[in-house]
Amino acid sequence: MAKSRVHRIIVITGLSGSGKSVALAALEDAEFYCVDNMPVVLLPKFLELAHETETEFSGLAFVMDLRERGFVSAFPGISHDLRNKGYKIEILFLEADIAIILRRYSQTRRHHPLSGDLSLTEGIRLEMEQLAPVRELADHVVDTSAYNIHELKSVVFDLVEASTQRSGMHINIVSFGFKHGIPPEADIIMDVRFIKNPFFVPDLKPMDGRDTAVRRFVLNDGNTNLFLERFYGLIDFLVPLYEKENRAYLTISFGCTGGKHRSVAIAEEVRDHVNATGRKAKLVHRDVDIEL
Repeated sequence: MAKSRVHRIIVITGLSGSGKSVALAALEDAEFYCVDNMPVVLLPKFLELAHETETEFSGLAFVMDLRERGFVSAFPGISHDLRNKGYKIEILFLEADIAIILRRYSQTRRHHPLSGDLSLTEGIRLEMEQLAPVRELADHVVDTSAYNIHELKSVVFDLVEASTQRSGMHINIVSFGFKHGIPPEADIIMDVRFIKNPFFVPDLKPMDGRDTAVRRFVLNDGNTNLFLERFYGLIDFLVPLYEKENRAYLTISFGCTGGKHRSVAIAEEVRDHVNATGRKAKLVHRDVDIEL
C-alpha cells in the first residue's frame, strides 16, 4: 500500500465564485504545494511522483472543478482508488448563496464556466446540480457567503491546523544601510543611527556588527539598552496580532548609515530575542559586505 511522503493531500472543489482561489492561497501560505485547475486524470501520476520525491512541503493542494470536462464523472472513482492505495486525501467543498455568487461575478466580470447560452443564474444552478455527487464525498463543506477574503483564509487555516502543524508566520529580520536604500519588503523600519557609531573607532572600523567587540560597543551605549527594552515590548505585542491576521511574512528592518555596524549588531540582538520567545526568525545582513 502506497504512502505519500507529504503530510496531507487536499482537493479544493465547489462552486465557481465560492472562493477556491482564496482557499488555495491560504494553503500555499501554510506551505502546501498548490496546483490550480489540476486535471483529475493526472492526479494519480502526480501523487506517484510526489511519493518518490523527498519534499519539505506540509502537503499538496489541488483545485479541481467544472472547468475540466469530465471532472464530475471521473473524480469519485479516482479519489476512491487513491484512498484505497493509502493516500490521505481530503475534499474541501466550497459553496455560497446564489445572490452572493452573482454579486462576486458582477465585481470580477469573469465568465461562469457553464453560462454559455444560459443566464448567469441558470449557469450557477446547473453547476450546483452537476457538483452534487462531489459534494456528497466532501470531508469539509464550507459556505463562504458571509466571509471576506481574510475570514475565509482563517477558516481554511483552522481546517489545516486540525491535523497539520503550521510553521506560522515567517519573521524576517534585515539589517541595511540607508545610503544603499530602504528594503522594499520591510514592514517595520527602525532607524538606529542615534547609537554611537563604531565606524569612528579605528580598531572597530574594519569589523562589523557580528564581531563581539562591535556588539559590545553598541550595547554599552545607554540609549541602546533603553531602545531594545522598549522595542522588545513592542514586537512582543505586535507579532501575535500579525499572526492573528494570518500574515505569511513579517519583515523587521534596522538601518544605520552604511549597514555594517549598528544595524547589524541590533538585528543580531533582536533575532536572539525573537528566537527566545519560541518563534524562529530568519536574519539577513543585506549590506554588511559592501565597502564603506
